[in-house]
Amino acid sequence: MAQGCLKCLKYTMCVVNLLCFVCGTALLGFGVYMMMNLRMTALTPSLANLSVANMLLISGIIITCVSFIGFLGALKENRCLLLTFFLLLFTLMLVELAAACFLLVHEEEIGKLVHKDLTKGLEEAKNSTVVSSDWDLVQNWFDCCGIYNHTDWGYRVPQSCCKTESCASQNPAYKEQGCLTKMKNVFEDNFLSTGIAVIVICIIEVLGMCFAMTLFCHISRSGLGYKL
Repeated sequence: MAQGCLKCLKYTMCVVNLLCFVCGTALLGFGVYMMMNLRMTALTPSLANLSVANMLLISGIIITCVSFIGFLGALKENRCLLLTFFLLLFTLMLVELAAACFLLVHEEEIGKLVHKDLTKGLEEAKNSTVVSSDWDLVQNWFDCCGIYNHTDWGYRVPQSCCKTESCASQNPAYKEQGCLTKMKNVFEDNFLSTGIAVIVICIIEVLGMCFAMTLFCHISRSGLGYKL
């Protein structure tokens, strides 16, 4: 009975880690695609390294590597790989919790930093066609204009700020809401979903650590610690 449960645990770990590996590979590919086509680093010049593309790329690499180690450790019943998998999951969970606490404690300071960087990016966009294309993409995506409203652009309001196809009329209709306010609203609307997702990820990580340690202890008792 015990052997059957341990085999079930072993193959469950293999299947779950294989699925995580596939998801990590998809994130990695999507991150590379965004880096090549949708960099959008001009929005926040000082925070260019924290762009969505870079975050997806880093997340994809981490998930792919960790899940591969877990899959191989469970499949080969290798004690060293299982212990490495356990320690990596434990470290990731601590980093995630620390990042969540940091964001909650320093929410106001982070908001000021983003606002300052958006202002800098907007000033650069007024004199650059390449930079303004990033703003066009965001303004069309979020249906917004400027940081607070169209007056942030001065006398050179881009086409993406228009409600209609053309702003050539004497009384052009611009999008009323600024992009900073719109992005804050999107974040607040998805705050609960994000929190639930983080909790679910932490639960999965805890279960992964429990499974890995259970298999590790069984292999140690059975004397198969270095089975290949």
